[in-house]
Amino acid sequence: MPEIALAPPTDLFRLETDRWTAPFWEAAAQGRLAVPRCGACGTFRLPPTPFCPACRSQALDWVTLSGRGTLYAFTVVRRAGLPGMEGHIPFVPAVVELPDADGARLVTNIVDTPIAEIRIGMSLALVWRRTADGTQVPRFCAADTHHLTEREP
Repeated sequence: MPEIALAPPTDLFRLETDRWTAPFWEAAAQGRLAVPRCGACGTFRLPPTPFCPACRSQALDWVTLSGRGTLYAFTVVRRAGLPGMEGHIPFVPAVVELPDADGARLVTNIVDTPIAEIRIGMSLALVWRRTADGTQVPRFCAADTHHLTEREP
């Protein structure tokens, strides 16, 4: 049986928002992956920040993306670093490049994908996972196994 990437424990996730990140999480609650784009120069920026790194503007537009991604970087965690993680190993923290956001990158996790098949450059698809408090968190899986359905933890 292949070793499958699991999601980290949902009770370790504690959402704290501010005026710059709240629109991301509001869109997530609706099942949309939205990222900020500078309203002045069009530069995408993740994570959301108060100032555009290209032009220093604070103007923002929120753009809903397709949910496609490309794996930019990852690691496989095989040891529980905190109590409560034992049943969630292995998990795969990852950096996913978002092609419809001019290559902006999102720090997330790979889930529901055989560990042996995870490769830099692989095509990924968005899946939503709910945390213990009901927050929807974007995760990614191999594009060929994606079902466009929300999954419970």
